[in-house]
Amino acid sequence: MTGKRITVIGSGFGGLAAAVRLQARGFQVDLFERLPEPGGRARTFQMGGYQFDGGPTVVTAPFLFEELFELAGQRFDRAVELLPVDPFYKLFGQGDNALTYNGDPAFVMPQMEAIHAPDAPGYLQFLRAAEPLLQKGFVELGAEPFLRATDMARVAPDLVRLRAYESVYRFVGRYIQHPFLRQCFTFHPLFIGGNPLKASAIYAMIHLIEQRWGVWYPRGGMRSLVEALVALFSHLGGRLHLGTSVDRVLVSNGRVEGVIAGGERVAADAVVSNADAATTYLHLVQEVPSSVRRGLTRARYSMSLVVWYYGLATPDVPDTLAHHNIVFGPRYEDLIRDIFERKVIADDFSLYLHVPTRTDPSAAPPGKTAMYVLVPVPNLASTIAWDEELGRLEERVLSFIEARFWPGFRRFIEVRHRIDPLYFANDLNTYLGTGFSLEPRLTQSAWFRPHNKSPFIRGLYLVGAGTHPGAGIPGVLLSAKIAEKLIVRDMGEVKGRA
Repeated sequence: MTGKRITVIGSGFGGLAAAVRLQARGFQVDLFERLPEPGGRARTFQMGGYQFDGGPTVVTAPFLFEELFELAGQRFDRAVELLPVDPFYKLFGQGDNALTYNGDPAFVMPQMEAIHAPDAPGYLQFLRAAEPLLQKGFVELGAEPFLRATDMARVAPDLVRLRAYESVYRFVGRYIQHPFLRQCFTFHPLFIGGNPLKASAIYAMIHLIEQRWGVWYPRGGMRSLVEALVALFSHLGGRLHLGTSVDRVLVSNGRVEGVIAGGERVAADAVVSNADAATTYLHLVQEVPSSVRRGLTRARYSMSLVVWYYGLATPDVPDTLAHHNIVFGPRYEDLIRDIFERKVIADDFSLYLHVPTRTDPSAAPPGKTAMYVLVPVPNLASTIAWDEELGRLEERVLSFIEARFWPGFRRFIEVRHRIDPLYFANDLNTYLGTGFSLEPRLTQSAWFRPHNKSPFIRGLYLVGAGTHPGAGIPGVLLSAKIAEKLIVRDMGEVKGRA
């Protein structure tokens, strides 16, 4: 052991990964989680024999998990079984428009030809154009910190050359013209809280990440991933404190001294916050420049989510539904503007239908089905009366599911649960009840995003969705890798592998 003590706030994937990495380096790490179970956004709801993923439902770039286990001389595949999901998604538009998508262009292109023939070769052009975005944005820069303006200036010529200043929607539109097909290849930024009309074209790389490394689901749900990381952390000697809230980061003379956790003072040589980035600076740290506070309150934040979880007393899911299903409403651009800009709940909606029992029957009791229905909605910067609107919205959603996919759906519901913007704000402590923290625009990415190392408090580091490189499992795992690199460099510790 190095003798250096590090406190990690929050046990989401970013916090767990940082805790594992730092404990493997020889630091003594204390990980504090205010909820009674680990996982943060990735927590699991268990009720009536069903288990529901509370956050992410897709694993991509699994090598990032493999790295964590290698640090401890263990094998990831002996701790977690990843099940391949094929097809990746079924996408539904208006009328008969539908596309079943996986990682094989030879499977996808004939479907595109049937919808709009010119877009099939355009898809191949899109893949070629997005490859440099993947190489630059993920492979080369994904694990690199952006701490100085010069770091951004250094990559700016490449970003201009790759047209990263364009939106994903405009970038894809250069190659794919049909409105429905254009939706099919621009929705991915929504998975990390981004507005496809505003998110930088660099996020078109998400499509290629899926294609290159696959789409996976862990047997036992996301809970199995969380539990495996907790077990790894404990095996390394880390200390996990559940049901213990960190109320303040202690700072003296511009340097971290520790935290107030569970009402007690806990000394630390460094603090890694996996709490929401805005919450960290607006509520947990008092010694924050007013300019930083103003910037955070004026920033653009991601949308929120409403998710209804249904335990269904039937094994008979309609053949039209796969594991992951995206259903586009009658409007695309205008609906996105309603959510992100006008901040209203419209009469129409788009849906994500998650049916994990398609891949892993253990998510439900024998002969039954676990399913959730997700609707993107505005965050709490809106003036929506949520108590009134959520009941009406669920009624419209259920009527739509019964009319479009599953007649009599309601009669099978035996367990139900819901999360909404108030859950994100009150249970997960996210600023404005967002699902993904700051919106991933170019002007809120890399150096423009809250840095992984605080520029004004020595010994404070940030991981998770609100810092670089952004939301999504690959992003938060990379943020932990960056934080480890910075802490090891700052503290001069060299134990363990890179």
